[in-house]
Amino acid sequence: AADGLRLVEVKKNQLYQIPALLDSLAQNPLKFILFIDDLSFSANDDNFAALKAILEGSVGGRSQNVVVYATSNRRHLIKETLTDRTGDEKRRSEERLSDRSGDDIHEADTRQELMSLSARFGLTVTFQRPDKVRFEEILLDLAKQYGVQMPSDQLFIKGEAFAIRAGGRSPRVARQFIELLSAG
Repeated sequence: AADGLRLVEVKKNQLYQIPALLDSLAQNPLKFILFIDDLSFSANDDNFAALKAILEGSVGGRSQNVVVYATSNRRHLIKETLTDRTGDEKRRSEERLSDRSGDDIHEADTRQELMSLSARFGLTVTFQRPDKVRFEEILLDLAKQYGVQMPSDQLFIKGEAFAIRAGGRSPRVARQFIELLSAG
């Protein structure tokens, strides 16, 4: 803040306001990070097209004092089903019978358009599921940070059991487990 940097959080339901916000911020001498947390779209959500235009710039150009940071729990920001990708022949046959225009002739183009929003961000950081040894290291480090006193063998057994119930090992699951322990 002392160097003129400001953070502006934009909720997903506020994406339509970004063009007006960018116009307003462009007039300001400060620098801004527009932060969008947990970004994802359903396949029928047109907000992603607006966000793509904002990230690339439009006819009005791109603001030099604003960057967009977004987080997502998804590598591909558009949710699509296996049926969307591989095609369910029965569903397609029914669509053809009920509506001759139901099939997307340019399916690959549509899929590429849906995936292209992720490509607009310059950096993608992925977090792989840690193996057992790495998960135990994470548990130990977090236990130390949170002041959790428990023998490491018990911590590992209980942490692994918690991870199994939570759907697998991850840094987030480790943190949730340690926070639960620290809360008593």
